[in-house]
Amino acid sequence: MTALPIPNIRLNDGNLIPQFGFGVFLVDPAETERIVSEALETGYRHIDTASVYGNEEAVGRAIASSGIPREELFITTKLWNTDQEDPHGAFDASLERLGLEQVDLYLVHWPVPMHGTALGAWRGLVEIVGSGRTRSIGVSNFEVEHLEQLLGETGVVPAVNQIELHPLHQRRELVEFCREHEIAIEAWGPLSQGKSDLLEREEITVPARLRGKTPAQIVLRWHIQHGNIVFPKTTRRARMVENAAIFDFALSDAEMALIDGLDEQQNFGPDPRTFDAR
Repeated sequence: MTALPIPNIRLNDGNLIPQFGFGVFLVDPAETERIVSEALETGYRHIDTASVYGNEEAVGRAIASSGIPREELFITTKLWNTDQEDPHGAFDASLERLGLEQVDLYLVHWPVPMHGTALGAWRGLVEIVGSGRTRSIGVSNFEVEHLEQLLGETGVVPAVNQIELHPLHQRRELVEFCREHEIAIEAWGPLSQGKSDLLEREEITVPARLRGKTPAQIVLRWHIQHGNIVFPKTTRRARMVENAAIFDFALSDAEMALIDGLDEQQNFGPDPRTFDAR
C-alpha cells in the first residue's frame, strides 16, 4: 500500500504531522474497521479518533491488520469531558482500546469551562507526554481565554488546537492567537458538515469548474493553502480518493481572497464556551 503524497507540518515541539488525514467522527463502530482499513489502503496515514466516538477499538483493529509499520502512521485520540479529572486513567484506556503503546497526538477534547477541570487535565497531558506514551499534546475547541489560562498557568504551549473552521466560520482572532504562539490549527467540519450552501457558492463552484475539480476539493485546497490540518470524514472509498486529490493544483491569490470573503462567523457545531456534554 502506497502512502498518498501528503505534506507534513512541523509542530512547535519538533514533531511532524501529515497535513491531510482521515477522521472517524460519527462513523458507526460496527463499520469503522472496514472504513479505516479502506482509508489506509487508499494511502491515508493520519487517523483522527476520540474516546467518545466509541470506535477506538475498531480503529486499532484496522491498524493492526494493515501491516503498515507503526512509524508510518499518525494516530490522534482525545480525552473526553467526564475523564478530565483522571487523564492518566482515560489515556491508558484509550491506548488499550487502540492496541497501541503510544499515540502521536493526545488532545483535551473540550474546555468545559463551567467545570474548571481543563487546567488539571492539561497538567495530566503534560505528564503523559513526558512519559513518552504520546509524542505530542494539544487541545480541541479551546477559545483564546482557555488557551491563555493553559499558557499562563503551565507555560506549556499546545502543539495543536482542533477547532470548527470552514470558509463560513474562519475564527480569525483565534487563528491569529494560535499562529502567534505556533499552535497548529486543525479544522474539523472543514466543509461546514453539509449544513450550509457553501459548496454551491460561486466563489467555490467557479474555480471548481475551471479546474475540473469538485467544490469540496476547492474548499479542502483552501484549507491546505492556509496551512490548516484537515481530515474530512467519509464512509465511501471513492470519496476518500477524491478528497485527497487536492495536491495537484493551487488556487490563485484572487481565488483565495474571494473564498476568504465568505466568512459569516457562522458556526454549525456547539459553542465551546457553553458546551457541557458529560
